[in-house]
Amino acid sequence: MFGTPTLPIRRVEEHRLAPLERDQWPAWVPAVRQLLDEGLDLGPLTILAGENGSGKSTILEAIAEAFGLNAEGGTRNAMHRTQRTESGLAENLQLVRGAGASKKGVFLRAETMHGHLAYQSEINGGRHNFQSHGESFIEFFSSRSMIRGLWLFDEAESALSFTGCLALVAHITGLIETGSQVIVSTHSPILAAIPGAEILELDEHGFHRCEYDDLELVRSWRQFLDGPDRFLRHLG
Repeated sequence: MFGTPTLPIRRVEEHRLAPLERDQWPAWVPAVRQLLDEGLDLGPLTILAGENGSGKSTILEAIAEAFGLNAEGGTRNAMHRTQRTESGLAENLQLVRGAGASKKGVFLRAETMHGHLAYQSEINGGRHNFQSHGESFIEFFSSRSMIRGLWLFDEAESALSFTGCLALVAHITGLIETGSQVIVSTHSPILAAIPGAEILELDEHGFHRCEYDDLELVRSWRQFLDGPDRFLRHLG
C-alpha cells in the first residue's frame, strides 16, 4: 500500500558506546532485551501491540527521546516537564537514520497529553480550551498534519472514542501516504488494523511479527463481543 520514502529511522539498535547491562531495568523486560540484542528494522508504519508491562511504551518513549523529542510529548520545540518517568533507555539506543530524511517529529502519548495541552495553553497566552480531552487530542494531531517526519503515538486510543479512533486511522494513513513514518503503541484492534502496517506483538518472550487475526488483543475482543455475558458472569 505504501511507497518507500526515505525514512527518518531505518533501524534501532543498542549504542555500541553505551551498552546496557542486561540485569538492569529496563533490559530485563523481554522485548527491551531483544531490541538491545538484535536491533529492530523499521518500515513506514509499525504497530506495537501487547499487554501492559510488555515494554511498548518504554520502547516508544526511548525512540522518541533518542530522536530528540520531548519524552512527555509534542514536537522538538516542546520543553515542558511535569515529572521524570523515562527509563533512561534512550541513552543506550542508536538510531540509524535515512540519508536526507526529515528530522521533524511529533510524539503523542495519552498518559501525559493533559499536561502537554496545558503547556500549549500557557505558551499561547493562557486561552482556555473548552474541548473535551478527546476533542483536544484530535485537534492537536489534525492541526499538525503538515509536519513530515517521524510520528509516534503511545496508546492514543485511551483518549479517543470509536469514531475518534477512526479519525486517527485516517490521519495516520494520510501521514504515511505523504511520506511520514509512524510508530504506534496500542491496545486497540482499530488502530492495529491500519492497512499496510508491520505488526509486532510483545509478550513474555520478547517481540515477534504477527498477522492481525493472530493478535491476542484481536482474538480477545472478538470473543468478548461474540458473547460478553460469558466474560462478565465470571467477574466479581
